[in-house]
Amino acid sequence: MRRWLPWLLGVVVVIVALVVGTSSRGGAQTATAKAASIEKGVRCPTCRELSVAESDARAAQAIRAEILRRVKAGQSPSTIRAFLVSRYGPDILLKPQGKGVAALVWVLPVVAFLIALTGLILAFRRWRDLP
Repeated sequence: MRRWLPWLLGVVVVIVALVVGTSSRGGAQTATAKAASIEKGVRCPTCRELSVAESDARAAQAIRAEILRRVKAGQSPSTIRAFLVSRYGPDILLKPQGKGVAALVWVLPVVAFLIALTGLILAFRRWRDLP
């Protein structure tokens, strides 16, 4: 049991960190704050390397105004993103959707992590078995 205790503690720490890091902070947000959170995930169609929130281009200003108008109208963030994707295409989102080829962006880091973790475990076992 003592042999597995450090591993168990490490797993618990990682799980707690993930839960704390991904938990949403409750509370009422203003329409401007909701719009700002959506704008951070939308790419500027003019200057592709910036989000709509960071860009001063006319296209970004128009998208920001449209997002704010839709938030004030009571639309959900997913509905607003779906509208933007239908109008500008899937490249408008800074975070790729988890469908099709774009799913590789989400899957490959997990696979690489698991392969690296397996390699470390095998290496530690070999080092432990050395005389």
